[in-house]
Amino acid sequence: MPIQVGDIVKGMITGIQPYGAFVALENGHKGLIHISEISERYVRDVHSYVRLNERVSVKVLDISDEDHIKLSLKAVKPNKQRFRSIRHNGVSPLPEAVIGFSSLAIRLDDWIESSYEKNRRNHND
Repeated sequence: MPIQVGDIVKGMITGIQPYGAFVALENGHKGLIHISEISERYVRDVHSYVRLNERVSVKVLDISDEDHIKLSLKAVKPNKQRFRSIRHNGVSPLPEAVIGFSSLAIRLDDWIESSYEKNRRNHND
């Protein structure tokens, strides 16, 4: 059965270039996942999202002929973050984020006082 636009197909990453990743599909066809179709996030390096010989499921976006099949990885798993992160024994290296202006306001007085203190020391030297 021939593949059609919109199909979800399986394949293997056979090549990685700065502009995308080449995929050998199970039915013998070849396709390209353009860098813009790797992830919903900004992709600086395709190697951070896929590896050679990695098995992937991709969505067929366009078929211009048997040799030019446009594929999408992000259309299959749009919310899954695929890049490999460094693990730190289960401990997050960053402190818990406090969002909003109130977190700045709490520290503002200390920052101002610290700045005044530095200025006083510099003028006294």
